[in-house]
Amino acid sequence: MERIRHTPRATTGQRPLPAGGGIDAHRHDEHQIVYAGRGVLAVTTDAGSWIAPANRALWIPAGTVHEHRAYGATELHLVGLAVADNPLRLEQPAVLGVGPLLRELIIEYTARPADLGAERRRLRAVLLDQLRRCAEQPVHVPAARDPRLAAVCSVLHGDPADNRTLRQLGAAVGVGERTLTRLCGAELGMTFPQWRTQLRLHHALRLLAEGVPVTAVAHRCGWASSSAFIDVFRRAFGHTPGAHRALG
Repeated sequence: MERIRHTPRATTGQRPLPAGGGIDAHRHDEHQIVYAGRGVLAVTTDAGSWIAPANRALWIPAGTVHEHRAYGATELHLVGLAVADNPLRLEQPAVLGVGPLLRELIIEYTARPADLGAERRRLRAVLLDQLRRCAEQPVHVPAARDPRLAAVCSVLHGDPADNRTLRQLGAAVGVGERTLTRLCGAELGMTFPQWRTQLRLHHALRLLAEGVPVTAVAHRCGWASSSAFIDVFRRAFGHTPGAHRALG
């Protein structure tokens, strides 16, 4: 993120992104809700990455330097919110659950951003009410800062299907398992198996958005079987990988 744009206002509106397209590193002085009505969107900051399929939205706090990347043809719906409008009191990026009503509110609100009428103000009030009820979703791959842990994480980013244990991965980069375990808790806020599962789920969402068959996704992401992958995916996102395509 060497070149960082500063756009004081957070955009409200709709924007298509082609598969593999993105928005370069930038920040704005307002909060923003980013929802992919179609496709899958990933947001990356120095602290890690967050990814949202069609039943999730991304919360970007004011001042956060971030990049967007689309997987599959993606239709972005962007809602800019003043700093005072922080319905969930979140100061870090987050993935939020999006139910049917909130989905329609976001789509309608972003369809006519130039409209300043009373009806739009009422729509915005209901949208904020719905956001206050959103549950934060644990769909986040934190980034390691310590170069020893970062080296291990880099191996798995390159190949999520790598099934070596933490001890084996540590031996490959010259770091002890105990040190890596401590760093996982301190820097990632989760255990190594939990982090690896999050990484694999992120990778799986990207592959599904690109049309890769479920069985191939399971294999390429390191699950022993399609059924094991489907079970983890359902628990994380509330639906099966096959239903995920229908949502997009």
